[in-house]
Amino acid sequence: MTVVTRFAPSPTGTLHVGNLRTALHNWLFARRHGGTFLLRIDDTDQARSEERFVESIRADLAWMGLIPDAEERQSARFDRYEARFAQLVADGRVYPAYETAQELELKRKVLLGRGLPPVYDRAALALTDAGRATLEAEGVRPHWRFRLDHDEAIAWEDMVRGPQRFEARLLSDPVVRRADGSWLYLLPSVIDDIDMGVTHVVRGEDHVSNTASQIQMFTALGGAVPGFAHEALLTGNEGKLSKRLGSLGIDHFRDVGIEPQALIALLARLGTSDPVEPFADPTPLIASFDFGRFGRAPARFDEAELAQLNARIVHQLDHAAVADRLPAGIDVAGWDAIRPNLSTVAEAADWWAVVQGPIAPPPVAEEDGDFLARARVVAAELDWSTDPWRTLTDALKVATGRKGKALFLPLRRALTGRDHGPDMAALLPLIGKDRALERLATG
Repeated sequence: MTVVTRFAPSPTGTLHVGNLRTALHNWLFARRHGGTFLLRIDDTDQARSEERFVESIRADLAWMGLIPDAEERQSARFDRYEARFAQLVADGRVYPAYETAQELELKRKVLLGRGLPPVYDRAALALTDAGRATLEAEGVRPHWRFRLDHDEAIAWEDMVRGPQRFEARLLSDPVVRRADGSWLYLLPSVIDDIDMGVTHVVRGEDHVSNTASQIQMFTALGGAVPGFAHEALLTGNEGKLSKRLGSLGIDHFRDVGIEPQALIALLARLGTSDPVEPFADPTPLIASFDFGRFGRAPARFDEAELAQLNARIVHQLDHAAVADRLPAGIDVAGWDAIRPNLSTVAEAADWWAVVQGPIAPPPVAEEDGDFLARARVVAAELDWSTDPWRTLTDALKVATGRKGKALFLPLRRALTGRDHGPDMAALLPLIGKDRALERLATG
């Protein structure tokens, strides 16, 4: 069996971090098994779907490196849905229902008040042809429900949740088409999964009961039932489902300097007991990906953890991977020198400004004035073609007797204006002789 997964967003908004996790896991699973990863744009809701969101979805996936092997659009498949819908109507598996939303809500409240599950009572099935004709003559247009087989228990082995079982008689016949003729996602999704050969459906645990209904739809349409993985939802730092997670999209992460590799590394293992590691290359994540390693407890998404992971990713990136985002003049040596002190690539500009100057060093302590003057004399006589920092500090150590912090800190402050930063052995050659002598004189 060739594994086929699909990511099926609705283009009614931009992707958020939960969507990204679903897309990533579909992609990882397909890649792990040498299969196919599909992007399906679920744009049946034509009133709310916008082309700008379709373009945004494509761009976000590309930024993440999650390139689909093919793309489908539901809006191009309405004729197919009509044909399969007509088949189900003829087979008695889809039927019209005429209750208004208010009538259905009243029935629901009555059942709950009696301590009963709010399952639709199938009153529409008791209508005669004459009764239906009367309602339609009065202008009442039906919505359409899929008729579940109440004699059948619905069971499957979920790749995350393990054995799942639902009694069909305890489920309401799901509405699959609205009175205005528009589709709810349940039936078109099943038709697409059959036609596109989808073998595994990966989504959030909030779809578990929908899956029970859809399994009967697969069977009614003569399609193979795919495997299912229902993942625990993400939570925020406060320990409950965070509304903020719904607003964290690609733009946010790009704006704060997060690398796509960091998002992939975190989201690939969030919810497992496996360590989150700073893989700049997703190959190890693909090789180890297994839904059986995900727990059922909600997974906590922590932006602070992501930021720390991002820094570790940045420290691995080579110059070629970031060259187009660096200030002019930062070559391989410059990047290698400042990279270990960065949390984001954008911070390289700050350190390059330190290299190029001008800088504003802090006031020189009285006991360091003569030391820096001596340092300038020694620096002027150095051979700057080898290792000027080591040569300078070795000479000053002999000449002044200073060592440790007393030796290195005054020099770092005078040369960079800061107490901490990149290794001075790598930084000083970038600063260069002329700028170094000027800064030591100012100090």
